[in-house]
Amino acid sequence: MDDSVFSGRLLPGERILWSGRPAQGLLFTGRDAYLIPFSLAWCGFAVFWETAAGGGHAPGFFMLWGAMFIAVGLYFVAGRFLTDAWIRRGMAYAVTDRRALIARPRPFGSLTAVSLDRLADARLTEGSGGRGTIRFGPATTIFPGQAGGVWSPALDPTPQFLAIDDARSVFDLIQRSTTGRAAGRDGMGLAQ
Repeated sequence: MDDSVFSGRLLPGERILWSGRPAQGLLFTGRDAYLIPFSLAWCGFAVFWETAAGGGHAPGFFMLWGAMFIAVGLYFVAGRFLTDAWIRRGMAYAVTDRRALIARPRPFGSLTAVSLDRLADARLTEGSGGRGTIRFGPATTIFPGQAGGVWSPALDPTPQFLAIDDARSVFDLIQRSTTGRAAGRDGMGLAQ
C-alpha cells in the first residue's frame, strides 16, 4: 500500500510497521441482522402511508410527510451501504511503532491516532478468509445517540480497522507493540 497518506503525520522517529485499507464494495456487519429487517419495515410503512394518503386525497402536507419518510427509508435500505462503501474507498490504516492511525477522506475527513502505550481495549473479530475487524475500544450501541456508527460502520465513533485482510497478524503485531512498549516503560521505571 502507498503510505503517502500518512506522510507528514508521523511523529519524529516514528516508523510504519503495517499499512492497509478496509474491504471495498458492499460490506455486511453483524448489526445488519437487526438493521435490515428494521429498514425494510420502516420503508414498507412509509410506502403504505404514502399510498393511503394519496388514495384518500389527504392534504399535501401528509403527502410531503410520507415522501420524507420514504426518502429516509430508502437510505436505510440501500443508501447507507453505498455511503459506507464510498467512505471506505478512501480510508487508510497504519500501525506504527507507537500508534494505530486511521485516515478518513473528505467530506468526513479525519485522522485518528490511538497511542499503543495507552491502548486500554483492543478486540479482534474474525470473519472468513482471514478478514476481520480490530476495534480499539468498546462497541457502539444500536441506540439513537450512536446512530452514525450504527448505519455506516465507516463512521463508527469507536476507532477500528474495519474488514482488513489478515486481521489476526495485524492484531498480533499491535499486541506485540503494546506489550513491548509497556515492558519498556516498566523497565525505565525500575531503573530510576
